[in-house]
Amino acid sequence: MSDQPGFAPATSTVWIGLGANLGERAATLRAALTAINALNGTQVQRASSLYRSAPVDAGGPDYLNAVAELSTTLAPQVLLEALQAIEQAAGRERPYCNAPRTLDLDIVDWADATIVTATLSVPHPRMFERAFVLLPLAELSPERVPASALHAVQHQAIERTEGPQWASVGRAAG
Repeated sequence: MSDQPGFAPATSTVWIGLGANLGERAATLRAALTAINALNGTQVQRASSLYRSAPVDAGGPDYLNAVAELSTTLAPQVLLEALQAIEQAAGRERPYCNAPRTLDLDIVDWADATIVTATLSVPHPRMFERAFVLLPLAELSPERVPASALHAVQHQAIERTEGPQWASVGRAAG
């Protein structure tokens, strides 16, 4: 990246996992996409279908999940902090690990980068253990999801509830 006039910051393709299992889940996910799309230097390119899934390693109501593909000029830590601010604005609380949530936004993958810091690991360290990440990600970017990974999570309860038209920003998947 450069601060010199005439040079645009590099744009990265990023995949974000979205989930909610409290409140008006679909409306919250749509509002989150709108908020992400409003971030400086960031545009939602498309969103996957919406899926209902049982919580994994947690209790509470079923989740609605999706994955969104973004283009962004934000640095990974800056995007993470912006996503956490969107979660907080949606009423996200963190009383304990894997608590039910009004909104969960995770950076699932970042172009072809591997990122490991004290606060961020990309690719997401548990993405290959979660059908609610892999199925929607496979819709948007099938080359990022090996068939063996889909096979490994086939026992997890998940159901497609709505096509990509549920998202009111970005372009539809497919």
